[in-house]
Amino acid sequence: MSKQHLSVNQLSQPLVAQLLQQADPLGLDVSLHQTGCTIVDAAAGNREAGRLIAEICMGGLGKVHVADSPRFSQWPGTISVSSDQPVLACLASQYAGWALSHEAFFSLGSGPARALANREDLFQELDYQDQSDHTCIVLETDKTPPIEVVQKIIRDTKVQAEHLTIILTPTTSIAGATQIVGRVLEVALHKAHTLHFPLNDIVSGSGVAVLPPSGSDFLTAMGRTNDAILFGGTVNLQVRGSDAAAAKLAKELPSLASKDYGKPFAQIFKSYNMDFYQIDPMLFSPAQVTITNLDSGEVFEGGRLNAELIALSFAD
Repeated sequence: MSKQHLSVNQLSQPLVAQLLQQADPLGLDVSLHQTGCTIVDAAAGNREAGRLIAEICMGGLGKVHVADSPRFSQWPGTISVSSDQPVLACLASQYAGWALSHEAFFSLGSGPARALANREDLFQELDYQDQSDHTCIVLETDKTPPIEVVQKIIRDTKVQAEHLTIILTPTTSIAGATQIVGRVLEVALHKAHTLHFPLNDIVSGSGVAVLPPSGSDFLTAMGRTNDAILFGGTVNLQVRGSDAAAAKLAKELPSLASKDYGKPFAQIFKSYNMDFYQIDPMLFSPAQVTITNLDSGEVFEGGRLNAELIALSFAD
C-alpha cells in the first residue's frame, strides 16, 4: 500500500478512543478545555498508559509491548517497539518535531497531529501529508498549554476543536518516561536521516530499551530516559541497498560513535551549561544496532550495551 494511503491520524484514532475509555484504570485525568478540545493529563498515568500513548505517537503504525528482561538485572522492565512502516510511524508521527510556544510556555509536539499541520521541513523530504477530521498531539509537559497554543494547534491542523485530543506527559511521570523510552526506534530513524541514509531503503525495524526508575526532578528524569536509549537500547533495522551503506550505518548509528559518549546524559547536559543544542546531535542514538541487508542477506552490527553507565544513571 502506498504511504499516501496510510493515515497516521485515522489509524491512531481507535487507540485514542481506547485511551479515553480506559482513563480511570490507566490513571489519567480527562477534562474538556474551554476551546472544546479534550485534555488528557497523564501525570498520574501508569506504565500501560505510557505504552498506549507510545502507540498513539506512532500513528497506529507500530506495536509497543512492556515486559521484563534479564539484560539489566536491577532494572528488569523493558519496552519493545516494532513497525513495518518505520519511516512514517517514527518520523511522520512519533518524532517530537513541532515546537509550540507562547510567552513562558514551550513544548515539543509529537504524534499524528504533526502530519496534518505540516509545519516542519521534514515533511517535504518525506513527501507525506495526512488528511483527517480527528487528530491527537502529545506534549511532554506538566502544564496545560495556554489557550493561544491550543488555538494554534486547532488552526494549523484544520480540525474542529471537539475533534482534537491533547495528551500531556510529564517527563517525571511513569507514563511520560515510558512513552519517551518507547522512542528507541524513532531515535535510530532520526539518526539514520541525519547520517543521510536513504529513508526509502529502510523497510522495517524494531527496538528494545530498559525502563528507568522515575526521576523526582526534571533533570534526573530527562537524564534517565535518555540514558535508557543511549546505553540500554538496541535496534534492528531491515534495509535494502549496498552492503557498504549498511555496514557504514551499523558503524555510525550507535551512540558510542559520538564525541560526547561516556557519561550519563545529565552530566553531559550540565557540562554544556544546560544548553541542549551544544550537545553533539550524533549522541542521540541507541546503544547497539543490527542492520540486516535484505538484498544480500548480510548482517552488520555496531555499538554495545553499557551496564556501567546505566547503573551510574539509574542508581543516583
